[in-house]
Amino acid sequence: MRGGSSKGLFFFAKDLPADPAARDRMLLAAMGSPDARQIDGMGGGNDHCSKVVIVAPSSQPDADVEYLFAQVSVARDLVDVLPNSGNMLAGVAPFAIESGLVKAASPVTKVRILNTNSQKVVEATVHTPGGKVAYEGDFALDGVPGKSSPIALQFFDPTGTRTGRLLPTGSAQDRIFGMPVTCIDFSIPIVFIKASSLGKTGYESKRELDGDSAFLQRLEQVRAAAAQMMGLSDAPDLGIPKIAIIAPPREGGAIASRYFVSSNCHPVFAATGAMALAAACHTPDTVAEELAVLDQNEPHRILIEHPSGRMSCNVVASADPWTGIPKLVGAALLTSARPLLAGDVFVADHCLKNNPK
Repeated sequence: MRGGSSKGLFFFAKDLPADPAARDRMLLAAMGSPDARQIDGMGGGNDHCSKVVIVAPSSQPDADVEYLFAQVSVARDLVDVLPNSGNMLAGVAPFAIESGLVKAASPVTKVRILNTNSQKVVEATVHTPGGKVAYEGDFALDGVPGKSSPIALQFFDPTGTRTGRLLPTGSAQDRIFGMPVTCIDFSIPIVFIKASSLGKTGYESKRELDGDSAFLQRLEQVRAAAAQMMGLSDAPDLGIPKIAIIAPPREGGAIASRYFVSSNCHPVFAATGAMALAAACHTPDTVAEELAVLDQNEPHRILIEHPSGRMSCNVVASADPWTGIPKLVGAALLTSARPLLAGDVFVADHCLKNNPK
């Protein structure tokens, strides 16, 4: 399925090995990893098309279904279940409805989804006129060709998914190598740094940024240092924390940003990253709050300028009953999804061995 601006394979949990190591070997084999082209599997040769979603009926009463997201490395022998993917989440509700895990209503169906990566619940609203999932519509998602039926995602309490705190370091700003940064954990742990601190404008194309090896190396050094400050692993192979550069808006949005996965720039923007950036724009004294230009008519709507256009995310706040200070309690965004193929994935037997040769 395509989910948002990514795509990957959806499996039923019952169809995969229960043992995580055996499961990961099967996922690597299905994607054709490790291989830069993933020529012997279903992967697309980049991180945005090497994703897996594993769906099952929910084990908790407050959700209809649950899913585990797995980022399958393209060129490394690694399956990472630490991060989450808001883009691929867009496909979970349609998949659950189409497969009979959730009964469709009309004209819309609401599906409560437990993300087992973070143990957070999301509610997806899917258009289902006549009890059938609608994929065609008038909703345009920058970075995805054509128009689709929108899928609304409502995130409940996405604060502290890995660290337990909105600001894992306890500060709205820290300094890494003398440069101001903000470390935040809202839907996903991420570090934001001003593009100007690294000699960039923040408006560069993906190709320009991916072609600057010295910049990418410096960016990874910042990310690794931030990981230590956030109490997370600084191993280069792991998917969190993420990192993004930010700049003032110039296309009518609230802020401009470039989001990075592994060592390359995302061609669009991650949904989880968008929520984290929206939260940072509303958190006093962060580097994002310093640059953001909010729409006074819609102050909770953050419009992010990215390499392929713009993405909108709304943050939900409520007053703390003790202090009266607004507290971030949720986020919402519109996205879309579409099934691409249903069938069997064939994997080579040698790929399923403990030490394939």
